[in-house]
Amino acid sequence: MNGEWSAIVLAGVRPRDDGFAAAYGVAAKALIPVAGEAMVARVVRTLLASPSIGRIILLAQRLEPLRRGDLAWIDAEPGISLAESESGIARSVAACAGSAQAPFPLLVTTADHALLTVEMVETFLAGSGGTDVAVGLVERGTLDAAYPDNERTWLRFSDGAYSGANLFALRTETARAGLELWSSVEQDRKKARKLMLRFGPILALRALTRTISLDKAIAKASSRLGFTAKPVRLPFAEAAIDVDKPSDLVLAEHILHRRERVPKEKH
Repeated sequence: MNGEWSAIVLAGVRPRDDGFAAAYGVAAKALIPVAGEAMVARVVRTLLASPSIGRIILLAQRLEPLRRGDLAWIDAEPGISLAESESGIARSVAACAGSAQAPFPLLVTTADHALLTVEMVETFLAGSGGTDVAVGLVERGTLDAAYPDNERTWLRFSDGAYSGANLFALRTETARAGLELWSSVEQDRKKARKLMLRFGPILALRALTRTISLDKAIAKASSRLGFTAKPVRLPFAEAAIDVDKPSDLVLAEHILHRRERVPKEKH
């Protein structure tokens, strides 16, 4: 790895008992096998293959499971380090962002992003320029065209509905203000109305009534808080599909098996 970007992979456990992980006999969701390989390992392999990534940091409350068995190679891989996470995702990222272990610019993604590809990573990073913070999103039409039955959480604006792609770019030291915002809204990240109200009543009203576009909403919200931010719309439906429940796992394995089949059918 010789790229300029640091990549943080969030591989922590849920705050309450994780029935999803327990059903598969593992200590954390990140360890659930997807098409025969732990989902966290799939994310790490993708980042290792991405030209823009220079180092990888895995954040988790429990590091020992990431050092054992089929995952032992991760701890031994040059350029990868493991770090204990703190209370809350944003605080954990802030604790190592900008350090020697994880200098800016910084990509943040999640261990349950089992369908992540090098093309997704590189497309997102290429589109993140010119700002302190960038957020990867997938427009509803993109996802519905490929997977009409998939259920996601949607943020609705005048120009459409969007779902997160679990890809965040923190390009500068000023991006720390974005981490402070993230920390404050972390508990409401899937409750669109509560999240919007944190940016002031006028902006919240415009967002809730869908009279403002995604780009303008993010630009206005971030400028109020002292940093610049923008969305990066990704053309990949799979970028919005994380493995958060059994139905996601079934879909992810179907997609991965199809990916493996396509190259063989071309020869």
